[in-house]
Amino acid sequence: MKTAIVTDSTAYIPKELREQLHIEICPLNVIFGTESYQEELEISAEDFYEKVKTATELPKTSQPAIGLFAETFKMLADKGYDAVISIHLSSAISGTYQASVTAGEMVEDIKVYSFDSEISAMVQGFYVLEAAEMALKGKDPEEILDRLNEMKQSMRAYFMVDDLTHLQRGGRLNGAQALIGSLLQVKPLLHFVDKKIVPFEKIRTQKKAIKRILELFAEDATIGVPIKATVIHANRPEMAEELKNQIELTYNNVEVDISYFGAVIGTHLGEGALGLGWYKK
Repeated sequence: MKTAIVTDSTAYIPKELREQLHIEICPLNVIFGTESYQEELEISAEDFYEKVKTATELPKTSQPAIGLFAETFKMLADKGYDAVISIHLSSAISGTYQASVTAGEMVEDIKVYSFDSEISAMVQGFYVLEAAEMALKGKDPEEILDRLNEMKQSMRAYFMVDDLTHLQRGGRLNGAQALIGSLLQVKPLLHFVDKKIVPFEKIRTQKKAIKRILELFAEDATIGVPIKATVIHANRPEMAEELKNQIELTYNNVEVDISYFGAVIGTHLGEGALGLGWYKK
């Protein structure tokens, strides 16, 4: 069976890697006033953060159209694929996963398996890369999905934001929590629980928040099992590099890289967000 891998743009997988592993993306959109851009295709993360600085109001975001998914699945069927595994950001913060499910029911000649990563950014990307590598080795969809569900058991991600108002306005975080956080200048640690973004702990400074993320990471990393990790930043490359170097100096069982929050996730987290995601390989 020939299996294709589809994801959405919020996995933020570099174009060269997508092409190398034959990964198709259906992009989400970021909207400034009347101008809409497909993230990763029509607007880069760098351009997005520059544009936000001069925008009169916060941009909005929208999920890919069901028709775009249907066209993508049909195109893959025409290329001779028998099945698609379509991997998407958490269904509790976007309708993207459900759009994939609906489109999968509309197409013929190809079996579509939609997978809810229950998370986003390069942590979502971990599932995509694993699935793509397995598909290239000829693994069948059921075996790939079993592996993705196995990965989900050890998948972790914690992140902090500079300004909670983005999450509050976008409806991704409770308003009262956002107000309290802003008043106290709190740098809360956030994570995903039951597919939603919720506060993990309230921490007063950025330095202490990063220290706490590393403490949480150490709970898994000090066991000595192989770990794949990613430092994710919203236009803070130097801070991300520093955190990556610190992890590399501390652990010889961790493979760590740097990723980013692009336009859509950056709209909701705001510039300056920093996160760390990982799983046991």
